[in-house]
Amino acid sequence: MLSVSDLTSFYGSSRVLFDVSLNVEPGEVVALLGRNGAGKTTTMASIVGMVRSRGGTVSLDGKPLHKLPPFRRVRAGLGYVPQSGRVFGGLTVRENLEIVRGVRHNGDGWTVDRALDAFPKLAELHERDAGRLSGGERQMLAVARALMANPKVVLLDEPSEGLAPVVVQSLGRLVRQLRDSGVGVLLAEQNHLFALSLADRAYVIEKGTIRHEGKADELAGSDVLQQYLGV
Repeated sequence: MLSVSDLTSFYGSSRVLFDVSLNVEPGEVVALLGRNGAGKTTTMASIVGMVRSRGGTVSLDGKPLHKLPPFRRVRAGLGYVPQSGRVFGGLTVRENLEIVRGVRHNGDGWTVDRALDAFPKLAELHERDAGRLSGGERQMLAVARALMANPKVVLLDEPSEGLAPVVVQSLGRLVRQLRDSGVGVLLAEQNHLFALSLADRAYVIEKGTIRHEGKADELAGSDVLQQYLGV
């Protein structure tokens, strides 16, 4: 479904991604693991077009996306939840969801009511301005808003960061529901325990280069985590 091949990105004159290749199949959760600064966020932002790549390809269902602007990549079926979920603070929770109605890629698709059902806390706060939400509530809203575009693949960048354990558990349940519905998920995380508990496969990135690829359950019991993550 999502195929990334030899992706190369720069910040100014500094090269930060070195021929990154990965893929996410339908109904698969793939973890992208690495230390802070390893290149996880840059990889996610390059896939969705927020950081312009200078080499390599990104395709979804065989259709090239790497020359398209971000909004057209979203319309093609990519969902993106950036680190520290960003929301429209001057709009209510419900309004944040209503403005992102998208093409229905998956069955009946996501509606505002379905998104609120997935996050009961947001349902309680649906008339509150998003700028008055806690950090965890904003993260939940950012995820729900991405789903409103009915993506084929969702990119989650450090979604558990700063969240209470009970909220992380709810997020884990939602990721599993997405997988079971046939949506692919690319999950960039420092919290390797959380990520590997959900993932089918995992990539480990260090200094902008993919160093390891394998099944999540095999990675959890290997020395790769100590080598590249120091855990």
